[in-house]
Amino acid sequence: MNRTHTSRRRPPGRTTTASLLLALLALLTTVLGACTGGPEGNGQPTGAPSTPDPPGEIVMASGRDVTGKGGIRQQLIEEWNRQQQGKKSGYHARLVELPGTADRQRSQLLGALQSGSAEYDVVNLDVTWVPEFAEAGLVRDLPEKGLLDEDVIPAVAATARWDDKLYAVPFNSDVGLLYYRRDYLQAAGVTTTDVGTWPAVQGLITTLNDARTKLPAAYRKGWTTQLDPSYEGFTVNGIEAFASATDDFALTDNTGRYVGTVAQLEAGLTELRTRTHTSYTLGEATQSDEGDSLTDFAAGRTAFLRHWPYAYRTLHQSLPAEHLGVAPLPGKAVLGGQNLAVTKTSKRANAARDLIEFLTGQRSERCLLDAGFAATRQSAYELDSVTCPLKQPSTPTTPSAETTDRMPRDPAGRPAYARTTLLPALKTATHRPRTPLYGTFTQTFTAELSALFTPTPPSNTTLATSLHKSLSRSLRRP
Repeated sequence: MNRTHTSRRRPPGRTTTASLLLALLALLTTVLGACTGGPEGNGQPTGAPSTPDPPGEIVMASGRDVTGKGGIRQQLIEEWNRQQQGKKSGYHARLVELPGTADRQRSQLLGALQSGSAEYDVVNLDVTWVPEFAEAGLVRDLPEKGLLDEDVIPAVAATARWDDKLYAVPFNSDVGLLYYRRDYLQAAGVTTTDVGTWPAVQGLITTLNDARTKLPAAYRKGWTTQLDPSYEGFTVNGIEAFASATDDFALTDNTGRYVGTVAQLEAGLTELRTRTHTSYTLGEATQSDEGDSLTDFAAGRTAFLRHWPYAYRTLHQSLPAEHLGVAPLPGKAVLGGQNLAVTKTSKRANAARDLIEFLTGQRSERCLLDAGFAATRQSAYELDSVTCPLKQPSTPTTPSAETTDRMPRDPAGRPAYARTTLLPALKTATHRPRTPLYGTFTQTFTAELSALFTPTPPSNTTLATSLHKSLSRSLRRP
């Protein structure tokens, strides 16, 4: 509302009652336009107060930063705080990291926002939570201007909307990738590495198993992934198999209602069962989450690993670059990530929106990419002119402050695989079911699919029929 108004000075005695009324009307129109942004809007969140936000603290709640304590998210918030201090705006942001698993974090956020027990202004939501928080009225719908544009990867941008409204802004993305041990394949005599399809990967695993005596003693099975039924990774692996088995895969429509069929489910179960056959898969995978599977692969127990982009940096800290390969996941890969939303109860909604605009801007996204996250903007991958304003974004160091970052980088400083592997994978990634009842969906889905790993698993037809009935009940909406 800091606009400067000028007017022509009238000669004394020439001001009439009518002109005074017109002047007052013009002033009122200007003031209202400054507060609301006029017909075009100023990018202010819907329902935001028409008066300036009071100075004070902007609290952002988020899950754990995979780049470590004092990681890139904290560094970006500190940079925003420095800018606010320079402007003397009176605003200061603080990051609150929520403990526990993603499910526990979701429960904490829901409870805090519904009860008003925590005064959060910005919440970092898993992409699957956006419909639930939006429909529950816990976050504000936002204008796209200044927050979302064509630079954001389209598949990623779609995760921020619900019911044709924008409720969040993509912060960092995620997608399933396939990591593999080049040194193991070379030891087995493999000269051409084809990992474009699952049959090709399984063929390579067969070759490795036949050459077991030439491999390190640590090697046990071909690949590992996250199949613990109590962990969201199991749902992700299931959806990736289901989406790969059926063209135009979808379990819900755009309102969140269940639209799957028994035939569709049976095809997905067949694909999942093939991928996780005991002849290929490490036995511990059925009790593994992200950390467990990463440890098994890094220790050399498997030659292949399905994991997320942050593993690229983590694995290069212990494995030489020439020993580690990474490729798009064969078939369909699930899109993950987190989006930033403004809470309905925020007393500083405009300042919160300004923080989100900074955190999701081009330069911040480049910082996230350099630190090991998957950026949401194409410019971070493609434009060398877009650089990170931070000196060393979340670079691990020794006690003597020497860098320990061994991640391969391209000439512009990005992770070496970012433009050629990560960006194409993000563009073609598939979504998990989008529904306000996602928590119910994933519990139902994993409970049913866990039968695959029992001593006497049911047939695909039997399990598909049971899963169809369960999802029809759990995703029934008024």
